[in-house]
Amino acid sequence: MTTTCSGYADLSALMSRMTGDEKHGPAATSTLDVLWVLYDQVLNVTPDTADDPERDRFLLSKGHGPMAYYAVLAAKGFVPPEVLPGFGSYGSPLGHHPDRTLVPGVEIGSGSLGHGLPIGVGTALGLRAQGRTGPRVWVLVGDAELDEGSNDEAIAYAGPAALESLGAVVVDNASASRTRPGGLGAPFETAGWTVRAVDGRDHDALYEAFTAPHPGRPLAVVARVESKTAGE
Repeated sequence: MTTTCSGYADLSALMSRMTGDEKHGPAATSTLDVLWVLYDQVLNVTPDTADDPERDRFLLSKGHGPMAYYAVLAAKGFVPPEVLPGFGSYGSPLGHHPDRTLVPGVEIGSGSLGHGLPIGVGTALGLRAQGRTGPRVWVLVGDAELDEGSNDEAIAYAGPAALESLGAVVVDNASASRTRPGGLGAPFETAGWTVRAVDGRDHDALYEAFTAPHPGRPLAVVARVESKTAGE
């Protein structure tokens, strides 16, 4: 564990240390601001509380292209910046998909799309069963990832189950192969979620959306970002 903490301005330099073969660059950079606002202003978790049962949980379902995730974890002291140059290499803990057994602060191994939101639903249900009303569960998914049917089932379940502790962030970088009637937020609204749509680069707007009251409902935030190349 490292106690070194950096700011948003340092993220570009931290990402530049990861020089390995990365096939999902746009998928990584499109999540950078969402990840930063969550870890800097919203999530109740630190390197010292990463195993605390009362911590907030963050699940990166969009596990392709985790460079931005690793940079934010390094900036916040979960992993030492010295391991970043080994990204994707043999023996490095920082793989092309995050591994919860190797990277401090990572809640799930991800990268196979469509798994994170169902796991998030189960996590929220487990916390409710334990009587833990404080921790929040946040899941970051990609726009194209919503094509996976497992997400439809998770969305349809979470609303009627009134999983108020659950939040989903959909990063919309225009990579989806098909459009959805009513937009990306429509399935969430239909299932009874509270939905907010914001500029995914605007930190103030993201913070306001993440912290907006949504009593008795899960929260979905659709974060729009521009991307010249499609990601996941």
